[in-house]
Amino acid sequence: MKSKNYFLNLFYFLIISSLLFVTSCQKEAKETKSEEEIKMEQEFLGFVKDYEAKMKPAYKNMALSYFEASINSNEENWKKYAENEKLMNAILADKEAFNKLKKIKESNLIKDELLSRHLTVLYNTFLSKQIDIEKLNKLTEMQSNLENKYSNFRTVVGGKKLSDNDVEEILKKSTDTKELQNVWVSQKKIGSLVAKDILDIVRLRNEVAKELGFKNFHEMSLKLSEQDPQEIEKLFDELDNLTRDAFKQEKELMDKVLAERLKIKPEELMPWHYQNRFFQEAPKIYDVDLDKYYENVDIVEVAKKYYQGLNLPIDDLVAKSDLFEKENKNQHAYCINIDRDAKDIRVLCNIKPTTRWMETTLHEYGHAIYEKFLGDDLPWDLKQPAHIFTTEAIAMLFGRQATNPEWMAQMINLPTEEKNKIADACFKTLKLQQLVFSRWSQVMYRFEKSMYENPEQDLNKLWWDLVEKYQMIKRPAGRNEPDWATKIHIATSPCYYHNYHMGELFASQLYFSLADKALKTKETKNLSFVNSPEAGKFLIENVFKPGAKYFWNDMIEKATGEKLTAKYYAKQFVSN
Repeated sequence: MKSKNYFLNLFYFLIISSLLFVTSCQKEAKETKSEEEIKMEQEFLGFVKDYEAKMKPAYKNMALSYFEASINSNEENWKKYAENEKLMNAILADKEAFNKLKKIKESNLIKDELLSRHLTVLYNTFLSKQIDIEKLNKLTEMQSNLENKYSNFRTVVGGKKLSDNDVEEILKKSTDTKELQNVWVSQKKIGSLVAKDILDIVRLRNEVAKELGFKNFHEMSLKLSEQDPQEIEKLFDELDNLTRDAFKQEKELMDKVLAERLKIKPEELMPWHYQNRFFQEAPKIYDVDLDKYYENVDIVEVAKKYYQGLNLPIDDLVAKSDLFEKENKNQHAYCINIDRDAKDIRVLCNIKPTTRWMETTLHEYGHAIYEKFLGDDLPWDLKQPAHIFTTEAIAMLFGRQATNPEWMAQMINLPTEEKNKIADACFKTLKLQQLVFSRWSQVMYRFEKSMYENPEQDLNKLWWDLVEKYQMIKRPAGRNEPDWATKIHIATSPCYYHNYHMGELFASQLYFSLADKALKTKETKNLSFVNSPEAGKFLIENVFKPGAKYFWNDMIEKATGEKLTAKYYAKQFVSN
């Protein structure tokens, strides 16, 4: 699947503060404030100044050490990262500092809109760390050890080590059921190596959450990132109802095509037959092989050229990134903003000349341009995306282009005749991908929610119950292994995954807004945004520059004219 940014998950918990704006307050505004309000504002600004002097270098060191450990995974580097995170923990766990902040918040004397927003975000940051420092540091060590295990694990088949790219390639191309099963089962061995460690960290996360007054860590994670758990559940119930029948219809066709390809009966299909470790990506069932169009494409150069055409250049970001496979390197992909002062934004990828990696590269640099064009005048606490899922939306909006025939014609010189030939299959493939991913995200969201509610239940059974219900594929007979633990996000980016699908919803909403407000067109099929600086300008002004200045749904409403809704996603991928 696509990248998924570990550090974006930390932004709501480990945010840097800054004092850049106060002196610009107008005289008239000052004159309307009481002496108490002015005094409390000054107290808050003084707090921010002291906090920032400690946090900014601590955050930079932590972020840099994480990136270095990701590209050269060993015990020493992960230990260095853990030590740097502990230093940050100490700053955020400071009881005296938190009590000062709490007093300021409870005074209700911070009336200025921007200051009030700043205070809310900073308060949530501190609140998440108001636990015993030994427990915080233990969580850091446990997560660091898990990161190291995942980064160094390689699937071994017949004595040969396989990277995740190798595994995906075999699952996608092989028609030998024995080989497919062997590779799938072998890749799942990471689960038994980390399952106990994950359960230990889940229990400790829950313990920490309860000490802070929350039911469990899942509830805490959502609430501290300004999401209402009940509203998220309603949204996922709505998405389930929205996609169930369409997915069931597509899956019947999928099973028929895959069974014919594999020379087996549809009822004999097993998880290893769906061309992906988790069935989170759509198998190839339509008559188009997009990978062949990327075999000789310089993925990085195409991405650079595309973003330049939007007047969102990434050359400076590429220069600091680590984009290709090597030993002891994280096999996934993410974007990280190491230093907001210097805009030191980096991407980690493991690029191959394939459709998947074209999509992932566009995706990751979608995250990166969001970070790059955050408003320079924002305080540091607000110099971040409005929410985790809003940066996912930008990444998804651009990542989708990798399978758009119009985009391919303009960016990789796909001949017109070929473009017309594959156009219908490309759209069906994208639609299928969205439906497949929507069902997979249901599994991840509901598994994590249930796991944190009761980590002592039979999680192996829970996992396959959800897979059968939402993805409609059969569990292997007699299998009782911690297959849930093979998904790295559950261990290292907890309670994050639902944001991916919220990102898909916002990506579709933005897609239609860009057509209307930036491109001024009613033709909304296969928009590529190639050489569309007006689209880039719209995103800078309406999404990037505001950062976290507004509550996420207020930002969405200001940008698109509506709060987050599923109707545009349905218009683009379900009703079509």
